[in-house]
Amino acid sequence: MADIDRRFGFRHLRGAPTVHIRHYRRGKLAHDGVGLSFWYRPLTAVVSEVPVDDRELPLLFHARTADFQDVTVQLALTFRIEDPALAAQRIDFSIDPDTGRWRSDPLAQISGLLTENVQQYAVEVLTRTPLATALVDGVRAVRDRIRAGLAEEDTRLAQTGSAVIDVRVVAIRAEPEVEKALQTTAREKVQQEADRATFERRALAVERERAISENELQNQIELARREEQLLAQRGANARRQAEEAAAANRIETEAQASREERLTQVKADGKRALGEAEAAGEAARLAAYRDLPEGVLTGLALKELAGNLPQIDSLVLTPDLLTPLLTKLGVRS
Repeated sequence: MADIDRRFGFRHLRGAPTVHIRHYRRGKLAHDGVGLSFWYRPLTAVVSEVPVDDRELPLLFHARTADFQDVTVQLALTFRIEDPALAAQRIDFSIDPDTGRWRSDPLAQISGLLTENVQQYAVEVLTRTPLATALVDGVRAVRDRIRAGLAEEDTRLAQTGSAVIDVRVVAIRAEPEVEKALQTTAREKVQQEADRATFERRALAVERERAISENELQNQIELARREEQLLAQRGANARRQAEEAAAANRIETEAQASREERLTQVKADGKRALGEAEAAGEAARLAAYRDLPEGVLTGLALKELAGNLPQIDSLVLTPDLLTPLLTKLGVRS
């Protein structure tokens, strides 16, 4: 709203950078532009104030889908008046010269026009779309249809000098009961997916445990096989050692027997040679004694006997012992 001051029957208007002012004096255009400031007489002036800034229009309306479900569409439009002169000719933007207030509500007219067109395009899309699709892809479809309709098909909006800058569809929601039912279905699907993931995880864990058990069993089998090979190798080594020890013992025994046999042979040869030598010596001695007289032989025998007798400290000779001996000696002599 413009600022208007009163001085001596005149009025002074001071505009804003976002407001386009059109001032007619007696049917002729006296001032036209943005951010104007001028004096005028209220009795002869007709002033229009057209905002040229961006305006936000939030919308909330209901629609029905192809499967006869009610949905709520929430969106927001950004629009502005691009041709203030054309807008002032098609819509009443005139203000009271004394107060600066609009005589009507021109922005409500533009908002109503935009609301009807937007609802028309949104309903056109949703009535051909099932509820599930509308809830998933409806936001983009409705937004694109509204943009295309306002830009290409809506000539009435262009005739008012207005243009839509942006369309933002915030949400498309079903009725609370239907949305709750859909949420229940979605929760069931999510729970089923969670259960399936749990079962798959458990199955995977069981499979991994089975693989681990099989791996452990294979390891045990391999270990047992290697232990069997080890035992067989140890047995073979033990047999080989026993055979080698037996062969060594046999060789040693044979060598020992050969040594003992040779030693025995040597001893026997030695004893035989000694015996032969002794026999030869005895024979030679007997041969030497053969021609000796009996008395000499007796003396030698006594001498030999005396040499082999133990030490005699005292000897007692009785007549009983000497008489036969002397008798024998006397007879022989």
